[in-house]
Amino acid sequence: MVAQKLTDGELVRQAKAGDLSAFEELVNRYERRIWTLAKRIVRHDQDAEDVTQDTFLTALEHLDELREEERFGAWLVQIATRHAFRVLERRKRLPTQSLDELTKEANDEDEETVPHPEFIADWRENPETLLLRAETRQLIEQALSELPEKYRSVFLLRDVEGLSVKETAEALGISEANVKVRLLRARLQLREKLTRWFGDEAKRVMPHRHDAPLQRTGEDT
Repeated sequence: MVAQKLTDGELVRQAKAGDLSAFEELVNRYERRIWTLAKRIVRHDQDAEDVTQDTFLTALEHLDELREEERFGAWLVQIATRHAFRVLERRKRLPTQSLDELTKEANDEDEETVPHPEFIADWRENPETLLLRAETRQLIEQALSELPEKYRSVFLLRDVEGLSVKETAEALGISEANVKVRLLRARLQLREKLTRWFGDEAKRVMPHRHDAPLQRTGEDT
């Protein structure tokens, strides 16, 4: 008879009671996911390893602080994100935004206009078909790496890791409204980059400036 797999919540409860093997099982479940997230943020294998180790050490030290209603995976991603941004902050020589610059933006960002994509076209092939190809996945990773840090981070947490808007806001230290704005911008920029590779030139729409304001209509008021 096959033993029933324990849920994250059950493993957390056992780990809180002192069962380190339960925590080791949680590490096995999430180690690769956390490393991948860290690598996408810090873009360096060894730094990603360090972030992963620091994440699980922090999780173990603060496990009692995890509330019953919280998802262990989402909580772990939030910890990993904070550690990853500390790595970026230490890279003084690289043209990367510091944690302070990322989290202490003007409150009026919510009011900024959403840019129009510069290039829009129907895709030549079905997106699901394209995703099955290794070279396509490499292009997607490249497009993701080219996003500005603040947009890439929100996209990773929301669309890749599946965190809620609230969880993402808590991880990055920004408002929920800013999360929504940044996510929309990230999706638009990614869509544009990928469409340049996969879009049908024959169905191209005239380009728009990214900083052009959206046209307001009577429906917006």
